[in-house]
Amino acid sequence: MDTDVSYVIDPQPIPALPVRGVEGLFPVHRIYCVGRNYADHAIEMGHDPSREPPFFFQKNPDNLLLTGEFAYPDATKDVHYEIEMVVALAKGGRDIPVERALECVYGYGVGLDMTRRDLQGEMKKLGRPWEIGKAFEHSAPCSELVPASAIGHPTNAAVWLDVNGQRRQSGDVNQMIWKVPEMIAYLSGLFELRPGDLIMTGTPAGVGAVQRGDVMHGVVEGVGELTVRVV
Repeated sequence: MDTDVSYVIDPQPIPALPVRGVEGLFPVHRIYCVGRNYADHAIEMGHDPSREPPFFFQKNPDNLLLTGEFAYPDATKDVHYEIEMVVALAKGGRDIPVERALECVYGYGVGLDMTRRDLQGEMKKLGRPWEIGKAFEHSAPCSELVPASAIGHPTNAAVWLDVNGQRRQSGDVNQMIWKVPEMIAYLSGLFELRPGDLIMTGTPAGVGAVQRGDVMHGVVEGVGELTVRVV
């Protein structure tokens, strides 16, 4: 990086995630989210769970939340949780073959795709983009990452979320319609993937609303856990 570059305003800090057992941080470039990647969630949202081509939306890197406190956002009365396994890329490229896609993976984490569901629903009805429902401040709480070199690549791992001690979501990453290598390969045909990209891999059924004071505790077995309080 050129330290002699000057800017007309101060640049924002680089969003980054901690890594288990590593002193350095993982810098985040983009956040890609795959929609309706669990059949049971597709059904509960009123869609056909068949293996149609995957679709993606984005959150902004600075939507990441690491403090454990999620501030209930403005302009909504219906904020939903969606627990997901997160994939972090150390390598990128275009048109990556499925059989080489896992070579791009640095590690894994646990994330929440927080959603202003009422605003998302309005945008769906109008055929407009989802950003106001998905890409708002602090909408991507995330755990530390754990390197794939330490845990391998999870293909059978329970995923669950409790709210105030009661189980709300339960699934397994083996239920994903599009597996991690397929997601990476497909995305790389649409975008040039870069080191630092995150992929939120979709959520099982059971999504629902939270209120101020609720405590969400999510787990991806063998990867990590995440506890977030709504404030």
